Parts: sequence; C-alpha cells; structure tokens
Amino acid sequence: MRLYPTVDDTYFTIEELKEKIKPLQTDKDDKLVVLYASNKDEQHAYIDAAKEKGYEVLFLDSPIVSHLIQKLETTEEKITFVRVDGDHIDNLIKKDEEQISKLNDEEKETLKTVLTEIIPQDKFTVQLEAMDSNANPFIITQPEFMRRMKEMQQTGGGGGMFGMGNMPDMYNLVVNTNNELIGEILTTKTAKKKERLVNQALDLARLSQNLLKGEELTTFIKRSFEMIK
Repeated sequence: MRLYPTVDDTYFTIEELKEKIKPLQTDKDDKLVVLYASNKDEQHAYIDAAKEKGYEVLFLDSPIVSHLIQKLETTEEKITFVRVDGDHIDNLIKKDEEQISKLNDEEKETLKTVLTEIIPQDKFTVQLEAMDSNANPFIITQPEFMRRMKEMQQTGGGGGMFGMGNMPDMYNLVVNTNNELIGEILTTKTAKKKERLVNQALDLARLSQNLLKGEELTTFIKRSFEMIK
C-alpha cells in the first residue's frame, strides 16, 4: 500500500487523502484537486498560501513524479493533480465565487499596456486577475501542462513527441489588480518611477521562484538599496 507524504510530514493512502481533502478541495466542476509541492523551500510562499485556505499539500519530489501523477489521474475517478506554483491559489481550485476587480476595463487596458512595455514578452505572459488585496501584486506561475511535459521528456518519455524538452521556460506573470501597489503603478506620473516599481515587483516575484541570478540579481540588489536610501 503506497503512502503519500504531505509537506507537514503526515502520510495518507490515496483513499484517506481523497476523504480528507474532499470538503475543501473539490472544485466547481465536482473534480477533486490534489495540490503538491516538489521543493518545500523554493515553493514556500505558494505552500503557505494553500495552507492559509486550509488545503493539504502533498510533498512529491521524485524525478518520476509526472509519470506517477499521470497514472493516478488515469486510474482514479474525477481527480487532478496541480503543483502549488502552477497558478495563483484562487485559480488552482476554482470555486463559484468571484473577486471583483478595483480596476475598470479601461484601467486594465492601460495597465496591460504599461506592463507589456516593461516586462520581457519572451519570458512572461501577463495575466491580470482580481484577487484578495492582501495577496502579492505579482505572482509567477508555470502552466502545469507545459512543465509536466518537459519533466516527462527529461525523465525519458511522454514529452518527446511534442518537442517540448528543448523549449525555453515560459512563465505566467499573474498581476493582482486589487493590490495597492498595482494602483500606484497605474497612477504614477513619471515613466522612470513606473518602470522602477514594475521591475522591483517583478524581481521580487522572480526571487520567490528562485529565478533571479547573476547580473539580474546584482541589479535588483543595487536598485533595492537605492529605494531605501
């Protein structure tokens, strides 16, 4: 009998897990959503957000985890696995309730234009979302399907036919339109300050995903010191 560990070092059989998470982790389409993490430190912020909602998060760090998940999704009924950093927490387990955006459609269009002029389009797809105002302004996620196919290719099967193994990593940049900083970016008059705020928020989001290294990390540190002078 296989036991599945959680990030809190508790263990469940698949049947025990399904029973435990059913009340909170069933989405609006009546599908059971199993959240998992592969690195407790690198995905800490995402794990924390899930736990604040009362969700259980499995800890699956094996190189062949994509194959295991595919098998479970095939053999178990109405169940799907999603890594905690695959989207922002409200999108991981879709419910019927919707957050109302503080920005109107015109403001959203203006914001999107500002962001796409500053943020590198070859690395990030900008996605505006109305979230809790206390949630981070920028959250970086990687689509579950793309990441899983790349992982399966790297472990010898499943993704090769799609040619995804050699594709560059692409990320979604989820922008919380209800966060106070996003409102400040929108209303800031000078282009230089606007760019600095966007880059600082982006780099903080990248730092949380361990994506900020080398020269870009050095630039971020220098900018941070300048901003607190």
